[in-house]
Amino acid sequence: MRLQDRVAIVVGAGQSPGEGIGNGRATALTFAREGARVLCVDHNLGSAQETVDLIAGKGGTAVAFKADVTRNSDIKAMIADAHARWGSVDILHNNVGVSLAGGDAELLDITEEAFDRCVAINLKSCILAAKHAIPIMRQQKRGSIINISSMAAITTYPYVAYKATKSAMIAFTEQLAYQNAQYGIRANVILPGLMNTPMAVDTRAREFRKSRAEVEAERDSKVPLRKKMGTGWDVANAALFLASDEANFITGVTLPVDGGASIRRG
Repeated sequence: MRLQDRVAIVVGAGQSPGEGIGNGRATALTFAREGARVLCVDHNLGSAQETVDLIAGKGGTAVAFKADVTRNSDIKAMIADAHARWGSVDILHNNVGVSLAGGDAELLDITEEAFDRCVAINLKSCILAAKHAIPIMRQQKRGSIINISSMAAITTYPYVAYKATKSAMIAFTEQLAYQNAQYGIRANVILPGLMNTPMAVDTRAREFRKSRAEVEAERDSKVPLRKKMGTGWDVANAALFLASDEANFITGVTLPVDGGASIRRG
């Protein structure tokens, strides 16, 4: 029970259609299992409620909350709801992000609309969520913010908006950590590598008109560790560590969860 009585907001706690479990849902389930009360936020309320039902089935405490993270008013309401409901905001976990699903593309093909959409979802939402959570955390003199970036930030990745926004998230997290350390607030960023999640695998299978097995095999072959992608649980376990008191002296860290892919950097 490493998060006993903590209040956690998991943004992106639902998941897209497909096999397996997404990073956000796995993290919400893991936080609840460890004793946190979890606000499960997603633009798809039904998917967030599925996560809540899974948590309730294991005896945990969670509530679903619908939010369009491109809207400041929705993000402000999300933070306010958790604070009013449970009296604190101890953990903010930003897990939303789109690439191909948001219309991302290579430079010569990307549209202004797709770029703006990816920036709003991937980066602006993360910044605005912190903006509204930080005053509460400063008053509490404690808090942990965990942002989910991607190995795409530090390795070759062809799609413009995802690469740019996930790189910017690292810089923002470092700034967040430095400027709030005096208040006892920690901020860290996780870089998932190739993951076997519905968003990563099923989306690509649909986009490139391949079978799921073909996409899985292609991605597995690129992973140094056991030639096997990670899962949402791998990201969730890293997030649990960073959210817990076990990481009490860790802030401003960029943590790859990538099966050794970052070893090949450069």
